Amino acid sequence: MSPPTSSPKSKAGGGSLASVQEHARSDSHSTCHSLGHDDHHAGGAEALRLTGPDGQTKIYDDGIVRKRTNIENVVLDREAAAHQIAEALPKEITIVPKVDLFLPEALKDAIFVGHIVTDLDSVGGAIAAAALYGGKAALASEINSETEFALKEWGVEKPPTIEEVLKENPNANICLVDHQQTSQMNPNINPDNVVGVIDHHALQSKTIVTDRPIYIDIRPWGSMSTIIAHTFLTHQRRPSIGVAGMMLCAILSDTLNLQGPTTTEWDRLVVAVLSEIAEVDDIQFLATQQFKAKSKELAGLSAHGLVNGDQKSFSFKTEKFQGDVGFAVVETTDDAVIIDRLDELLPEIVACKKEKEVSALFLAVVNIVSLKGTLLLCGPTELSLAKVAFPECNETSTIMDLGNRVSRKKDYIPAITQAIKRGWSKPMNRGQSTVDIASLGKLEVDPLDPYQRVVRKGSVLTPKSGEHFKVVG
Repeated sequence: MSPPTSSPKSKAGGGSLASVQEHARSDSHSTCHSLGHDDHHAGGAEALRLTGPDGQTKIYDDGIVRKRTNIENVVLDREAAAHQIAEALPKEITIVPKVDLFLPEALKDAIFVGHIVTDLDSVGGAIAAAALYGGKAALASEINSETEFALKEWGVEKPPTIEEVLKENPNANICLVDHQQTSQMNPNINPDNVVGVIDHHALQSKTIVTDRPIYIDIRPWGSMSTIIAHTFLTHQRRPSIGVAGMMLCAILSDTLNLQGPTTTEWDRLVVAVLSEIAEVDDIQFLATQQFKAKSKELAGLSAHGLVNGDQKSFSFKTEKFQGDVGFAVVETTDDAVIIDRLDELLPEIVACKKEKEVSALFLAVVNIVSLKGTLLLCGPTELSLAKVAFPECNETSTIMDLGNRVSRKKDYIPAITQAIKRGWSKPMNRGQSTVDIASLGKLEVDPLDPYQRVVRKGSVLTPKSGEHFKVVG
């Protein structure tokens, strides 16, 4: 199985679209997957239902126009390939491994376990690997809020801890997933019992050393779950909906919804295939709900992750303004923790604005307990538009208090839309947005970071130690 050399175009018209419309759900009552749908368009059914005349936007019932998100375009571009691959799999959930392709005997009945400070790829990958190879999944540490969401969403039972498993069988064979460094390994694991490694990280310091050959599957892809999903497919085995859903969520998590620097064409194709198998109709809704769960634990999110996690772009065309406005939202129970990272977030918003070529980019921080909203303003354009959209709100040059406005759909975008329709135009002063895109640095993953956060390094916008980010204008 090889990735396509060119992306097949999505079906956006005729009977295909009519079929989707017939089974459509409203945005406010969306569910991530529906067992009754025959045609899920690789997770893009909802995007097709709301498609605009240009084929690249979504038009909501209230007339608001939003550009398709990156992940929606990714799955629709690979819809035909994903459908072909999913249809070629046996219809039943296959348990018995194929004998004509290699499956290591050592992994049969093995314990599959991820790294400490465990994340969704570690847990979802362990669950999927156990289903594929015939073993048992275990947790290296307590799960985070994002993993809890995925388990509940797909109806998958939470695995036991590795301590509980080893208490029953101290000499069980162990397969490490999503890591191979002893510094990330649960201390209760005896390295002599490790019989396999399935991972997608670089081999660096403290990589496990064994006295005998073991099974190794390390690929330079964006997620370990992509590796397991690919092995399911190459062995012509269909994962259950729950297992497919866990792998799908794990890939979305590790690749930042297919926008992270480690994302490969394999990740994109496998996401489309798993969306089809898991019967997902609205991939963007799933990604958004997952990010909301993830943002409950802010320690695991970098500035890049916060700005890009739940971001949507809206298109406008008036006599005085034509362009796209991006709007990101972070929902949290402790908004002060995020606002305290202002000097880290503002330069990342500017960098993202440049990279995505939008005219303005906002980040709203919503406290879901007190139901209060705060708008982060990265430059003169954002400040100017926010003042027109929310004239009664107090603001500084970088922050606006939105009061009890907490909904992008009901509070933020309608106000932005009306401001632009009433004649708002971009100010001449563009502030830091005039920097050269080549000077924005590179996105990197620190292999020693237990959270595997994506961070931007080498940007001219990053304030020096002891200084604050300055909005020019």
